[in-house]
Amino acid sequence: MRLEYINWNIDPEIFNLFGISIRYYGILFVGGLVLSLSFLNLMYKKEGIPIEYLDTLAIYGMIGIFLGARLVHCIFYEGAYYLSNPVEIFLPIQSTGDGSYEFSGYHGLASHGGVLGMAAALWLYIIKTKIPIGTTLGLLAIVAPLAACFIRLANLMNSEILGQETEVAWAFIFERIDMIPRHPAQLYEAISYFFIFLFTFIMYQYKRFSIGPYFYFGLSLSLVFTSRFLIEFIKETQVGFEQGWYLNMGQWLSLPFIAIGLLFLGVSLFKKTI
Repeated sequence: MRLEYINWNIDPEIFNLFGISIRYYGILFVGGLVLSLSFLNLMYKKEGIPIEYLDTLAIYGMIGIFLGARLVHCIFYEGAYYLSNPVEIFLPIQSTGDGSYEFSGYHGLASHGGVLGMAAALWLYIIKTKIPIGTTLGLLAIVAPLAACFIRLANLMNSEILGQETEVAWAFIFERIDMIPRHPAQLYEAISYFFIFLFTFIMYQYKRFSIGPYFYFGLSLSLVFTSRFLIEFIKETQVGFEQGWYLNMGQWLSLPFIAIGLLFLGVSLFKKTI
């Protein structure tokens, strides 16, 4: 006897204030970054890094993550649409079809782009602060999965990035989309990322950088994108051009990150430092 499926019918909008929509997505996105920064604050103190440098990293990082995630989504997933509506790439508005626009919030942020945007922000941060790149990458890699966990929870609140049809007892019926029981793929990813964060943070607490600062960068990167790669197999196709592909766009974009992560992990394990 199976359990009843979970009927999911959450309104993505928490409330509307003078035409401005306050949504779970934005709250969770910002909340994940703030919580990640709180853990970074603890680690900066432990490493003896001036806390004011963290403020610089926070500003650069938030801008870099958003711009990278937004641009990669718009270019790789919905290129044709945003080529015709370029203003919607950077502004939280959507065309109504009659020549006017309405506030819609941001729909579509690609985690791969977020990583690239963070890399660009890091380059600027390291130039400004002169903090060793290995230390910075190691600390960021520990908290990044926590931020990614919150983003996937935000996707769940939006009833987006759906899993394929299933009969498992914990299947979700996303009533705003259809009445088909599906894998809660967003939740699978969120849980995976949380445990990756927990695992790397505990390792840091006991090992710190005795095994090389790049170890945590390689470990986190390879684990996060391997999880993403595997969970993609039970997701619905997100864009039409992926139909018939054995590996979807998310998986193709994950492969380089997995390779880079394994490379850094291997070098750290065998040479202890770079």
